[in-house]
Amino acid sequence: MLDIADELHRWCRQGRPFAVATVVAVGGSAPRQPGAALAVDSDGTAIGSVSGGCVEGAVYELCKEALESGDSAEPVLQRFGYSDDDAFAVGLTCGGVIDIFVQRVDPGVRPEFTAALAAAAAGETAAVARIVEGPAELLGRALALRADGRYEGSLGDPERDRTAAAEAHALLEAGRTGTIGIGADGSRCGEPLTLLVESSVPAPRMIVFGAIDFAGAVVKVGKFLGYEVTLCDARPVFATRARFPEADEVIVDWPHRYLDETTAAGRVDGRTVICVLTHDAKFDVPLLERALKLPIAFVGAMGSRRTHLDRLERLREVGVTELELARLRSPIGLDLGARTPEETALSIAAEIVAHRRGGSGVPLTGAHTPIHHEAEPPIARRVGSSAA
Repeated sequence: MLDIADELHRWCRQGRPFAVATVVAVGGSAPRQPGAALAVDSDGTAIGSVSGGCVEGAVYELCKEALESGDSAEPVLQRFGYSDDDAFAVGLTCGGVIDIFVQRVDPGVRPEFTAALAAAAAGETAAVARIVEGPAELLGRALALRADGRYEGSLGDPERDRTAAAEAHALLEAGRTGTIGIGADGSRCGEPLTLLVESSVPAPRMIVFGAIDFAGAVVKVGKFLGYEVTLCDARPVFATRARFPEADEVIVDWPHRYLDETTAAGRVDGRTVICVLTHDAKFDVPLLERALKLPIAFVGAMGSRRTHLDRLERLREVGVTELELARLRSPIGLDLGARTPEETALSIAAEIVAHRRGGSGVPLTGAHTPIHHEAEPPIARRVGSSAA
């Protein structure tokens, strides 16, 4: 639900009831991950997606039914999977399994949803935790969680609220969406409840060092992938807003000094991506010496293989360990035969995505690797659903 937070927040401000269908769990080659959502308002307007097209029509109808049922609409957990009978009707032709939770939301009745959506739309760290499996009278109850541990709403019992908030906060801190299980009485045992925790965190950062011609294309593809992109170069004649209008920030500073400052300010985390495009030792070595010691997602550097070997020797001379050097993706990018700045940026983006998602980077044609990598297994027990 939080992946379409901006539009849903607008609907809430307008007092428009809507039904939201959210992916709770997937198995096999399912196209979308937990947290993906499709929402439908009372006018029939639809936003978002739960399957990339396979079951959108059937899920849309479930949302319309929930809206037409009014306040009496009960949440439903529905499973869709592949079968010979429904594969080209409402099933997943890719052969996967997807569990989808459908719930009606009335903004005035569900203030916790409004609070979570408002925080997500404002770019704040927030989450909503909903009961998606358990006693019928508890289904759909929710908590809105903030980064500081505060929460709004209730799951029907104070002890249950405290336990759920503590468990969900761990996912929120990691910026992850997924399911957690607690006991119905608030303990970590007893009759189980399953909660879907949907986290919304500020966009991850991409820091591009080196205001060269390739950098403009890398900035563009970084924005396309959803990163907050900073361009940094020590040369003011090249690091200008006019040359990099798509960047969120254009910084004129020595790369290693800026990295020290932004790290000290708490703006670097485990999702941060660093692309070093300068291939100039006086910039690269002090920058990479620091970057390779940080617990960040990706560090890549541009340059020829000869430049790469020279860079490795210079980094060893300043004390960078072999384990740290093994983190360096250089020459940066996948082998696409790229020549233009745009093609090169595409190869860099492809390596970043493959590294993030665990992809191999090999062509899918003729390969025996999965197209969609496994996430959580589907929920074993379902309410109001038909197994495929």
